[in-house]
Amino acid sequence: MRKIILMMSVSLDGFIEGPGRTIDWHRVDDELHQHFNDELRAMGGFLSGRVTHELMAGFWPTADADPSHAGPVAEFAGIWRDMPKLVFSRTLERADWNTTVVRDVVPGEIMALKAQPGGDLSLGGAELAVAFRKHDLIDEYRVYVHPVLIGRGKPLFLPADAKSDLRLAGTRSFGNGVVLLRYLRADASSAAER
Repeated sequence: MRKIILMMSVSLDGFIEGPGRTIDWHRVDDELHQHFNDELRAMGGFLSGRVTHELMAGFWPTADADPSHAGPVAEFAGIWRDMPKLVFSRTLERADWNTTVVRDVVPGEIMALKAQPGGDLSLGGAELAVAFRKHDLIDEYRVYVHPVLIGRGKPLFLPADAKSDLRLAGTRSFGNGVVLLRYLRADASSAAER
């Protein structure tokens, strides 16, 4: 069965974006971007909320047409365009770029999606993560901690009534100081690990 993997970058003080939705504090260099490409290329789809999807759709469809975006950035443009995407939104009527609009997080539908063949599913967005956590649908957390304190902004983990016991599955340090913390649900079997 496919896993749902929350992959998010976060400041050391726990924020995914600063005031005004800024992410200019991210420390994404070629090494880290290539890692993202390698991980995401193997996925079976991207799951995101409307805001995250619109931010991605505003840049990635044509990023590789800009000569200043070479290497891993240009490579990711193709990965993003080609990957099947589900955007969860009650207001979005349609979306381009291999995207299906879904109105709500319905646990039975998500379990059916996980049961389909293909790679794991990458989940992005703090609000959407709350909905998935509420129904205990997140199998793995990959948190990329950036070596910066931004003071305020939008936290990665919004308040939720659900408690999730996790176990550390691995760490990785990058040359730019970013550290990947990889956690699995505590009840997940060791066979689920890669």
